Amino acid sequence: MNLALFFTFGISAQLWKAMGLLDREKLIYERMAGSETVNKVFWFTYGTDDKAIENDLHGNIEIVPMPQVFNSRIGMYLYSLLLPFVHGRILRGVNILKTNQMSGSWTAVIAKILYRKALIVRTGFTWSLFFQNENTGTFKKHIICLIERMAYLFSDGIIVSSGNDMNYIKEKYTLKGMCKIISNYVETDIFRPGHKGKIPDSICFVGRLIEQKNLFSLLKSLVGTPYMLNIVGSGEQREALMKFASENGINVKFTDNIPNHNIPELLNVHEVFVLPSFYEGTPKVLLEAMACGLPCIGADVHGINDIISHNEN
Repeated sequence: MNLALFFTFGISAQLWKAMGLLDREKLIYERMAGSETVNKVFWFTYGTDDKAIENDLHGNIEIVPMPQVFNSRIGMYLYSLLLPFVHGRILRGVNILKTNQMSGSWTAVIAKILYRKALIVRTGFTWSLFFQNENTGTFKKHIICLIERMAYLFSDGIIVSSGNDMNYIKEKYTLKGMCKIISNYVETDIFRPGHKGKIPDSICFVGRLIEQKNLFSLLKSLVGTPYMLNIVGSGEQREALMKFASENGINVKFTDNIPNHNIPELLNVHEVFVLPSFYEGTPKVLLEAMACGLPCIGADVHGINDIISHNEN
């Protein structure tokens, strides 16, 4: 059996590596590629130089990069529509099509229509639910709902990460394919409690530095306290967060993205993990921090309260 994975729109394998996500994201596909069931796994990405990443992957995983001619924002949109035609030879030999997230799923739907292959729609997170919480125009929200509706209509199977997501899409859409909850996994051989000493009064956050993560509220809560906060990640709010911390005398360390396999060591030297987001899907980093035995503090919002039960875990 051959499997085709369609990357999230605009995402490359090089970006996964730069953000420290490659080791985690490739794991399930390497296990598939090394099994007796799967002969070949094809990654259809939006990077023009992703072939170099194949050296970091199982030999049965082949990256199909985006041609250089499409290397612009408009070009990417055009490529997402033309990909099933450009790579028809490969897709004809594939048995299963799978999306990585809902964004970009239209490419897999086109391939499904053209080649009549089985389509598994993995949502990652429920896109329309996320945009309910963002200041996004009505037209864009309608487009997102249309993309979801088409993906579910043509799917043979649907994978969501939480019960809330399943209930939402069952109420909102007509589902043709079987819908299953497969929660995000944690590699517990790596993510487990450590034995090194903790940094006194230390708090850790890992994630993108964007508005959704509600980091300014976290910083404000630390004004005048003795706690040290380590913010690990990158994003558009980094400079503003650094300025706010400096102006308010908050003890904050900013750490760049690190590979996923190094995160357990980082988590285990801190006393507390915090995730103050306005909303989440099923945050992998929260599961990883819990697997390391850290006390975890999270906002009481969708995605986080699916995982944390107050005073229970």
